[in-house]
Amino acid sequence: MKKNASTVSKPTNAASAAPSNPVTVKPYGKTGEGEKVELYTLTNKAGLTVTLMTYGAAVVDILTPDRDGKFVDVALGFGSFKPYLTRNQYFGCVAGRFANRIGGGKFTLEGKTYRLAKNDGLHHLHGGVKAFDKLVWKAKVLKSRQPSVRFSLKSPDGQEGYPGNIEIAVTYTLTDKNELRIAYQATTDKTTIVNLTNHTYFNLAGAGNGTILDHQIKLNSGEYTPVNKKLIPTGDIKSVEGSVLDFQAMTPIGLYIMEVGNTPVGYDHNYVLSRKLQERVTIAAEVYEPKSGRLMKVYTDQPGIQFYTGNFLDGSVKGKGGKAYKQHYGFCLETQHFPDSPNQPKFPSTTLKPGQIYKTTTVYKFSVK
Repeated sequence: MKKNASTVSKPTNAASAAPSNPVTVKPYGKTGEGEKVELYTLTNKAGLTVTLMTYGAAVVDILTPDRDGKFVDVALGFGSFKPYLTRNQYFGCVAGRFANRIGGGKFTLEGKTYRLAKNDGLHHLHGGVKAFDKLVWKAKVLKSRQPSVRFSLKSPDGQEGYPGNIEIAVTYTLTDKNELRIAYQATTDKTTIVNLTNHTYFNLAGAGNGTILDHQIKLNSGEYTPVNKKLIPTGDIKSVEGSVLDFQAMTPIGLYIMEVGNTPVGYDHNYVLSRKLQERVTIAAEVYEPKSGRLMKVYTDQPGIQFYTGNFLDGSVKGKGGKAYKQHYGFCLETQHFPDSPNQPKFPSTTLKPGQIYKTTTVYKFSVK
């Protein structure tokens, strides 16, 4: 069984020496079908550690220091593999082929209607019933100056209802600037739709260590995409000015959360970063936890970012160290194209055609202040 990382403290002089082996690999468990799952641990010169697994190409642990040099795991998840098979809440995974929601579980592409699994009421969520988060990816440690692992997957034509055979690669790199860089790439042999994201839940006070309501957040966005009661976009783009959705300045997450109106209560909104896909990675969000001094910044070249506050966590899931994950015990910042884009002609396109390359980068940078 894997040692619970959330309680691990590293020496404060961890930055004094480079790790002798910046990427280590070990077995983690088996799926119900008997597929072997492996853990890959990346460590940079400062001692920051990120652990990944081949199941869902998921982030398992992120150990990063507070202002006093104490390392704590800030990623929600489990201390062993088995719970990921039955109690997973998309912890740390790559969500796809289409992250977020598709209204009615269907879309039309080149005159043909494709019907997908309705795994979120009457709607489609995060790629379906057995999507990328529930598959075992192939992994390869890359020859690089900084610890880097590439996860790859082939998704056949018709999987979860999507058209086209697609090949996906997701590369995680841990830089000496304390950045976790995630580079996504996909190609197809038939016109399809693609929208990939990482679904890590963060708590900068440590996984399981209370709510994230005192965290302060700033989003580089003045607009969002309104949704109906089932969280499906209406197709409009509206200003956040003067509303409880306005995080253009650093604001405690819990300040207006009870006024949001969602059921269950909390934020689950796509913020507009750009009306069209950017060509370079720019700042999208930053989150600060005052007690520990931990600061996380998010950079991306995607047009949107989903801010989610763990609304559906209800305490029934026990994570690392046996701690219950209650409502608002974690937040997600999912860089993405907009939800339901295939059914919303005004939204940036998620169509990928043969000969094209889906390519995007997101960076999570950790520091203290």
